[in-house]
Amino acid sequence: MAPTRPQPNDKLDLFGQPLKTLQLLLTRPQYYWLVSVLVLLGEAVLCQLIIRLISYTEIDFETYMIQTKLYIDGERDYENITGPTGPVVYPAGHIHIHHFLYNLTKGGSFKYLPKVQQIYAGLYLMTMALTFMVYRKAGIPQYVLLLLPLSKRLHSIYVLRLFNDCWAAPLSMASIFAFQRRRWAIGSILFGLALSIKMNVLLYAPALGLTLLLTTGLVPTIYYLSLALFTVIIPSLPFLKPYPSSYIKNSFNLGRQFLYKWTVNWRFVPEETFLSGKFAKGLLVAHVNLLGIFGFGVWCRKQGGATAVLKRALQRPGRPAALSGVSQDYIATMFFTCNLIGILCARSLHYQFYSWYATQLPLLAWRTKYPIPVRIAILASIEYAWNVYPSTNISSAVLLVSHILLVAGVLFGYGEGRNTSTVRWDSDIDKVE
Repeated sequence: MAPTRPQPNDKLDLFGQPLKTLQLLLTRPQYYWLVSVLVLLGEAVLCQLIIRLISYTEIDFETYMIQTKLYIDGERDYENITGPTGPVVYPAGHIHIHHFLYNLTKGGSFKYLPKVQQIYAGLYLMTMALTFMVYRKAGIPQYVLLLLPLSKRLHSIYVLRLFNDCWAAPLSMASIFAFQRRRWAIGSILFGLALSIKMNVLLYAPALGLTLLLTTGLVPTIYYLSLALFTVIIPSLPFLKPYPSSYIKNSFNLGRQFLYKWTVNWRFVPEETFLSGKFAKGLLVAHVNLLGIFGFGVWCRKQGGATAVLKRALQRPGRPAALSGVSQDYIATMFFTCNLIGILCARSLHYQFYSWYATQLPLLAWRTKYPIPVRIAILASIEYAWNVYPSTNISSAVLLVSHILLVAGVLFGYGEGRNTSTVRWDSDIDKVE
């Protein structure tokens, strides 16, 4: 639903009409940013309380520091950059970020960890702020924002665990926001920066390609994808030039096998099945088929179908392949759905992977036709599953069913988004031509 213009009787009267004031605050578009700021302030306070009252838990940060020390000492072969929890398996952006954190903490000293926690609290707030901006462009009402701070697991991932996923998440969201703003070059660079930290950003690739193809055309799409690739390659050169095979094999290992004991999503599957090649291939087939269903049946529906889009792209490679304008809601919904499909079909999800999509779930729930109580129940079920440690057969099954319900809800709901308007910063409505 597109935001409406401010009405004369939309003024707040907290003491005279408190209930109406609350209703206006949560529903009228002119108060979207006020609610956003209030939520962010509350989140800032909550992050500080968590840092001060709950102990930091060491999982991977020590390994990050040890791996970074090897890099500082001159090691450039990814095969030899290892730590207590194993070899480095992330692109070069991960190393460069932790080089900065290594210097900040004087070699990873526990004494300086509170400084790092403050940085991660800032990353959390940045992720939330960018999420609010994307939601605004998509026409999501501000009362939905109240669901975002409720995740216990997400706070833990950022300020108590210090996972590197927390760097890729805000960059990914910033990239999506840039695309909503039609800043194709900036969005492509941000996408490349996110991908230079975590390989999971590739889950957005189909949405990225289709968005660029529809809005810019085939030739510009190739240019922008090349720009993103160039952004990934630049930080990798210290490793890629001397040891190209080692770097590519370790940092972008698409066949990487995760340990069964850490899985959140497939605990009810026997370990032998979980580790089998047939299971991995089955999930890959499901992933491709779901993308095909959305690509051919939903995302290109208003453009005359996927075949027609490809035909136009080839016939007029320098012009947009879309028949009609692509809304900002469409962009957010498609990117988020594409990511969720990848997560649904992932062979294994570890607890930190929740940061990949936690802030995107409310928007997706509001792109289904489910009643609001059902939407909230799905979100609560997903949050429940991510907070069960270690995972159980029940928690994994709940997560799988919730993911399926959400994907199906978007498929039969508003897979192309609901808001067909371009929302400007002054809250005016500019219809897409």
